[in-house]
Amino acid sequence: MTDYTRQLAFIEKTDNPEELRALIARAKHHEARPVEEAAFRKLIGLGIEHEAGTVEHDFWRTVNAFEADLKEERGRTVRLARTRQKVARDGVIKTLSDWALGPPTEGFRMLLERGMPELLGEAIILRHASAFEPSVVEAARARLIETGVDPEQVLRP
Repeated sequence: MTDYTRQLAFIEKTDNPEELRALIARAKHHEARPVEEAAFRKLIGLGIEHEAGTVEHDFWRTVNAFEADLKEERGRTVRLARTRQKVARDGVIKTLSDWALGPPTEGFRMLLERGMPELLGEAIILRHASAFEPSVVEAARARLIETGVDPEQVLRP
């Protein structure tokens, strides 16, 4: 088993997106999945205007993750224009509520496939349950359970 202590410590200290992207590329090349995942998680949290630990911060981390994966998949920058428009119109809480109460989104499936259930809108709702209607929290919990995600597993971002 390879020791990634040095790389993981570097990831914790850096806030440079270029360094993180380079580290992700090297980690992919060397199949160092723990380093790749840690660098990706750090990268998607950078540049967010909202305070860490807020609903808004968690939401924008999810948007950043999905846009980053789309960029990698399609080879060009992709913005979630409809999601951004909905947030501008309705706000983050309503957008997350609509996600939980509607059918699963493409982003939901993609995040599950990539092993990032803590970034799901439903996970954000559970972490910030007091900001949502009880019916929304229950719908979020039910969706996680029906897709095989333990709701307790996603309570930490």
